[in-house]
Amino acid sequence: MNANAQKHSPWLFWFAVLTAVATLFLIGIGGLVTSHEAGMSVPDWPTTYGYNMFLFPISKWVGGVFYEHSHRLAASGVGLLTTILAVWLWLKDSRKWIHWLGVTAFLLVVAQGILGGLRVRWHMDSLGIFHGAVAQSFLVLLCLLALFTSRWWQNSETEKQIPVRRGLRSHVFFVTILIFVQLLVGATMRHQHAGLAIHDFPLAYGKIWPDTSAVAIAGYNAQRVSATSESNVTAFQIILQMVHRLVALLIFLGVAAGAWLALRRLGGQDPLTQIALFWLAVIFSQIALGAATIWSDKAADVATAHVLVGAIALVTGALWCAIAFRRSALTKIGGG
Repeated sequence: MNANAQKHSPWLFWFAVLTAVATLFLIGIGGLVTSHEAGMSVPDWPTTYGYNMFLFPISKWVGGVFYEHSHRLAASGVGLLTTILAVWLWLKDSRKWIHWLGVTAFLLVVAQGILGGLRVRWHMDSLGIFHGAVAQSFLVLLCLLALFTSRWWQNSETEKQIPVRRGLRSHVFFVTILIFVQLLVGATMRHQHAGLAIHDFPLAYGKIWPDTSAVAIAGYNAQRVSATSESNVTAFQIILQMVHRLVALLIFLGVAAGAWLALRRLGGQDPLTQIALFWLAVIFSQIALGAATIWSDKAADVATAHVLVGAIALVTGALWCAIAFRRSALTKIGGG
């Protein structure tokens, strides 16, 4: 019997799903912290204004402290869930590679907590970028663990598999990597305060590509101060946002091409095609939210939704790749 052929544990699967959903919720709270510029509302760590984190009086949860402290408590909850999941996988799942993925998830959540604490202790905005990168990687890993513990994954060996061509698999894989890069660019924008470096969309200061000369930057800043009293922007911040827009266009084209290729090669009824079409809908939503973020002057709820949908886009691509590579491996083993 194959090592993957084991008795399915629905409780373990649903606990993995719960941990993944809790992590997505945590990313949303983190987005609110950044959107409300509340990242340093609590200046100490691991305590909260000298209190034990879990004993901090509710009466003091006001302003930015509410978002930052809520983020810390939610992170603690996710850490606990991940620890339980890792132990559960080690004790109850017979697949050794699953054991080590659980350990990896535990190490990632520990690293994530330390990065968040060091950002507070060292007052380093740049650590927020790494904090965001680990958060996205951690979410993908937890969603993969939920997939790997599902009944479908464990029973897929007995089902007839339609092979997925290498070209399509590689295409989706590289687009998924591009989405991860885009999330890093977005995190850099947020922590460089470049989210509103350009106030118009789809144009940028009335042009397809804005002028970033010293004279033009001075003009933009004079206009921003007189109109909105906002802080000055730099050429780097403007270019960073333009890179974000260009990568978004590339992602849209890549996901659209992936959906078209899946329809053509796998058919409309294939689960991978349906996932690809869902992926395209997510990207449409993400682009709309990106535009709304600019048009709403970076409203906190809109900006946070933009962060969450970006995470969903990354997870969707990663799950598609896992299913496709699994299917192709089974097809080879079965001689298909």
